[in-house]
Amino acid sequence: RILRRAVRYGRTLEFHEPFFFKLVDVVAQTMGDVFPEIRTKQRAIKETIKREEEAFNRTLDKGIKEFNEMIALLEQDIPKVAPLGGWVIMPGRFVFKLYDTYGFPFDLTQLMARERGFTVDKDGFDRLMEEQRARARSAQKKQIVELSEIETKNPTKFVGYDDLEAVSKVEEVASLRDKTAVVLAVSPCYPEMGGQVGDTGMFETSDTAIARFFRIADTRKLGGTWIHFIEDELAPNPGSTVIVRVDVDRRHAIERHHTVTHLLHWALHEVVSREASQKGSYVGPDKLTFDFSSAALTKQQLRDVERLVNEKIAENEPVSWTEIPYAEARKRNDIIQFFGEKYGDTVRVLQIGGAPRALNGYSMELCGGTHVSSTGEIGPFRIVKEEAIAAGTRRIEAVAGDAARAWAKQEAVRQQEKFETLARKKPDIAALPAFDDDAATAEMLQQIDARAAHLEKVDADVREWEKKTAKSAEAELKSRAAQIANELARSHDGKNFCVTEVPNADGKLLQAIADALKSKFKGPIFLAGTRDASVALIAYVPPPLTTKLQANKLIQQIAPIVGGKGGGRPETAQGAGKDASKVNEALAKARELLS
Repeated sequence: RILRRAVRYGRTLEFHEPFFFKLVDVVAQTMGDVFPEIRTKQRAIKETIKREEEAFNRTLDKGIKEFNEMIALLEQDIPKVAPLGGWVIMPGRFVFKLYDTYGFPFDLTQLMARERGFTVDKDGFDRLMEEQRARARSAQKKQIVELSEIETKNPTKFVGYDDLEAVSKVEEVASLRDKTAVVLAVSPCYPEMGGQVGDTGMFETSDTAIARFFRIADTRKLGGTWIHFIEDELAPNPGSTVIVRVDVDRRHAIERHHTVTHLLHWALHEVVSREASQKGSYVGPDKLTFDFSSAALTKQQLRDVERLVNEKIAENEPVSWTEIPYAEARKRNDIIQFFGEKYGDTVRVLQIGGAPRALNGYSMELCGGTHVSSTGEIGPFRIVKEEAIAAGTRRIEAVAGDAARAWAKQEAVRQQEKFETLARKKPDIAALPAFDDDAATAEMLQQIDARAAHLEKVDADVREWEKKTAKSAEAELKSRAAQIANELARSHDGKNFCVTEVPNADGKLLQAIADALKSKFKGPIFLAGTRDASVALIAYVPPPLTTKLQANKLIQQIAPIVGGKGGGRPETAQGAGKDASKVNEALAKARELLS
C-alpha cells in the first residue's frame, strides 16, 4: 500500500520509471544497525520492490484512465449538487472496481477523489467487499462442509514411511459427490499434503469368502483422519477388515520427484541466490514443479542447476529423516523451514548427505513427505521448463527417473514432427540424428540434446534459405511482370483502356504487372489470370478518372461472373473466382463497362 501510494505520488512529479527501489540503499544505511536483515537481503529487497513498481506502473496507467473516465461522468452532476452545498459522491461500485481490477487500495482512490473535490461511498464499497468475501467463503466452505460430515475423529495411524501394505479396520464409509470416502484406522497411503499428491492403491476385503477389490483413486487428510476415495458405489462395510496396498511404482516415482525437489532447492541456492526461496510446489509421479522467488534464470544458470543436481544424484548420498522438537529446529539456520507454515511440537527433518540422522547434511528441510533412501535412486534429472507465474515468482518444471525417460520419448516425437515440417520447406536439409528408445535414460537425454542442437541449426538455415528464396522469387516475379507490362503497353498503344488475360497468372503476378503498367499506360487496366482452375482479377483506374469510374465497382460487377467476389479502393481493386470457363465472358463485360 505504501509503495503504491508512493508510485502514484511519483506520477505527480512526472516520475514514470521505477524510483522507489533506489531508497533501499538509504534505508539500509540509516536503519541497518537496528534491522540487520535489511542489509543481508538488500539486493533481493531492491529487486523485489523494483519488480513491484514495474508491475504497478503498468496497472496504474490503466487504473488512472478508468478513474478519469469515472470522474468525467461524476463531474456532470456537479452543477446539480454544488449549489446545494453538497459533495458529489463516487459510488462504491466504482471504488470496488478500481480495487478488484487494478489493485487500487481504498484509501488511494479516496485520496485521488478528494483531490478532485469528490467524496467516496465507503459503505457501498464495504458492502461489495463483504459480498466478495462471502462468495470466497462459500466456495471454500462447500468442500469443507462436505468433508466435515465425516464423523470419525480418531486420527489414522500412518505407517507409510516404512510399509506400503497394511491390514486395517474400516472405521467409516460415506458417499461424497461421485466418489465414496473410506476412513481407515491404519493406512500406508500418504495423503495430499505439502505439495505431494495423495497415494493411490487398492483395498482387498480379507474377511469375506470371496475377496473383493476396490481401487483407491486418491487419499486426502481431514485433521488427523485419512480419507481414501474409491471410484465405486460399493465399498467395504464399516467394521470390516481390509488389506490396503499402495500403488508401489507410482509411490516410488513420487518419492524420486520429492527428493529431487529438495536437491533442486539446494542447487538454486548454490547457483542463483540464497534468496531464491520456495513459494510452492507440486510433486507427482509424472513431474515436479517448483515455485520460487527470483528474476528469470539465464540459460547458463539453468544448465548449472541441472548439472549440480545430477552430480549429487550420481554421488548416491544417503537420504535420511529424523524427528526433533520444533523449538530445536527453530534455532538451526541450516534447516530450512517455511514462514507462515504451521508446525507441531515435533517436526520431521529430511536430510540429504552427511551421516544419516546426524543433522549434518548439505540439504536439510522440515518435510513430512515420502522420499527415496539415497540420491542414486532418483535417476537422471532434466529441467523441461522455466517460466514466470507471477510478479517476482518463477516456476521450474522438471522430471526424473522413469518420468525423464517418458519425457525423452515424447520429446523425440516432437522433434521428429518439427524436423518433418522443416523438411517440407527445404527437402535437402541434413538428417536428424537418430534416437534409440531402448537406450539408457541418460543416453536418451544426450540424444535429445544433440537433436535439439541440430534442429536449432537447421531451423536457422531454413529461415535464411527462405529469405534468400523469397528475395529471388520476388526479383523473378518483378522481371516477368515488367516484360509482360512492356508487351501490353506496346500492344495497347493508342487505346483508351487495357483489358486482357494473362496466361498462367495468379493475383501476385497480376498485381505486379498492373504496378509496372501504370507508368506506361494512361487508361484503366483490367487483368484476368487463371492458375489451377482459380481465377484472379485486378482492376486499376488512374486517379483523375475515378470521378467517372471506380476500380472497386468494376470488380464487384465482374467477379460474380467467374463465381467469386472482391473489392478494394476506387483506384485499385482485386477479386477472385472459381469458374475459369467464364474468363472470356468476364473480359467482355470489362470491355463493355470501360467503353
